[in-house]
Amino acid sequence: MTKNDDPQGHELMNHYLGKPSFEVFERDDGFVASIVGAHEYFSDYKHWKKHEKIAIEHIEDSTCLDIGCGAGRVALFLQSRGRDVTAIDSSPLAVKVSRLRGVKKAKVMGIEEVVSFGKGRFDNILLFGIGFALLQSRSKAKKILKSFYKITRPEGTIIAESKDPYITENPVHFAYHKANIKKGRMPGQLRQRIRFLQYCSPWFDLLYASKGEVKEIIKGTGWKVAKFIDSPNFKKDGRFFAIMEKA
Repeated sequence: MTKNDDPQGHELMNHYLGKPSFEVFERDDGFVASIVGAHEYFSDYKHWKKHEKIAIEHIEDSTCLDIGCGAGRVALFLQSRGRDVTAIDSSPLAVKVSRLRGVKKAKVMGIEEVVSFGKGRFDNILLFGIGFALLQSRSKAKKILKSFYKITRPEGTIIAESKDPYITENPVHFAYHKANIKKGRMPGQLRQRIRFLQYCSPWFDLLYASKGEVKEIIKGTGWKVAKFIDSPNFKKDGRFFAIMEKA
């Protein structure tokens, strides 16, 4: 790992150590935004958003896979309820922070590697923190969702938060949607990188998808949407959970 890798991991470690933390997002059209502090990655259940609390209650069985675990807030909550949870993240430092905070099973692993867990390993797959975006694109999403089908049991569920890219008033974002369509990409498919201090990630894709797009993407993957759970501020932030069951 070079000094230019894992900026988000360094951000989480800084926050864990009580040092300043922030994120700078740079999109491939030149759009830049920043977030001050990593508080949400460390939030206790009592500080979770209402739709997160509702979504987590859809876990009925014990074996869970928390994808994109960050600082481990979801895994720690599940552990406190006696669940057998495996937490994964592609960031080595994020996994280290999770372990330091008490996550028992935390592993450095990318979302496209989950098929290596084997058939029927988990009851629940969780993608909190707009984790649906980790599916990257329409084609990759379908492939990954098929992997999720293989590694879950017959009554398996996916609990994934997405963000509707069309709920915005910023003309820069609408222009980006149009440019994506011209390139043959989904409108809400972002290519970006993250910066923190001297650290900078490689360019990577995230996929923001509306409810209709989520339904379209999961066709043919073995999954169906059982219900959607909107954020209390859905009309402004566009965030919602898709609760998916095996079709």
